[in-house]
Amino acid sequence: MNSIWNFHTTGHVRFGWGAAAGTGEVARRLGLGNLLVVTDRILEGHGLVDRVVGPLKAEGIRHTVFNGGEPEPTLAAVVQALEVAKGCKPDGVVGLGGGSNMDMAKIVATVLAHGGNPPDYAGEDKIPGPILPVICLPTTAGTGSEVSSALVFTDPGKGMKVSCLSQHLRPCSAIVDPELTLSCPARVTADSGIDALVHAIEAFTATDFGIFEPFAGKQSVYQGANPMADLAARDAIALCGKHLARAVADGTDRLAREKMAYAAMLGGLAFSNAGVALVHGMEYAVASEVHVSHGAGNGLLVPHVMRYNLEAREERFAEIARLLGADTKGMPTRKAAEMAVELVAGLSRQIGIPQRLRDLGMTREQLPVVAERARIERLFRTNPRRPREGEVLRILEEAL
Repeated sequence: MNSIWNFHTTGHVRFGWGAAAGTGEVARRLGLGNLLVVTDRILEGHGLVDRVVGPLKAEGIRHTVFNGGEPEPTLAAVVQALEVAKGCKPDGVVGLGGGSNMDMAKIVATVLAHGGNPPDYAGEDKIPGPILPVICLPTTAGTGSEVSSALVFTDPGKGMKVSCLSQHLRPCSAIVDPELTLSCPARVTADSGIDALVHAIEAFTATDFGIFEPFAGKQSVYQGANPMADLAARDAIALCGKHLARAVADGTDRLAREKMAYAAMLGGLAFSNAGVALVHGMEYAVASEVHVSHGAGNGLLVPHVMRYNLEAREERFAEIARLLGADTKGMPTRKAAEMAVELVAGLSRQIGIPQRLRDLGMTREQLPVVAERARIERLFRTNPRRPREGEVLRILEEAL
């Protein structure tokens, strides 16, 4: 039994309505004088880029805007951002947007610091040292990338999404301003919000740190469920249960927006220490075969994976039911655990997440390929129940 756990987070968090107005001050305190802002044209059109660039100008900080960000970022988009970065030679990078833009900012900061190509850093603990300082401002409430040690992009060489994991990827500063999420469309609000819930659920039900098996001879970013990650995960689950549907139904609901921004950040803290698991591995593989946003894919798969994992984490699943508002007093643990699965599935349906893989256009003939691609060992290690031969395929068949 391992008796030691660690907890890592971003260097600084600035949270609250209007927090983005302090971006210039944050950059100045970090000693940054020339920044690359990684964002996209949609956010430019909504005026959100000006809310970040204005404070930078006020502090006399030079900046260059790259607006070529895209959902589920491709390697080609990352390369374009790097070309712009090489021209302006920044001493720091700002990621403004959803997880995609923040992840692009991180990989750009990595390559600028250490050279090479983005795929060189795919996997765990491949970054040799600190990267350029990164400031992240989320405009959705989902990925938690503003505080996490992870990034994801699509590598055409592998035909699927790949992730980089390193403590060096945690931003120097996370500026979480719920006001930046007010223009987020309902569909994106739903997809990103269910992603935050999945992060918290997978972290909370991960293999316990005491029995987690890290890779031999390597640092492991994920280390299994632990007391600090549990604290963040519990609050994130409860907040999503209370406020996600409200935020989707009414994007002007300021309380719901604020609580979901906080939940997403907490989910990022939880999963980036405890780990994500089988849901994410399966989603990466599903997205390699059909078009689906990361959040929607996770939201579709999570009830099916929860049913598979239930026997290994009954007490934790029963607690999830309570966190989501169920009255489980006097109820057998197994029944309460099963209720958690149905509550998550019900919330997913309520906010319009696709419920079946066939709804995405997937066919039964594709499932064996997806099952094989989902065999990502670092995620299997975190999952509370280690999948055996054929079990991932059976979960996919149930989800079809």
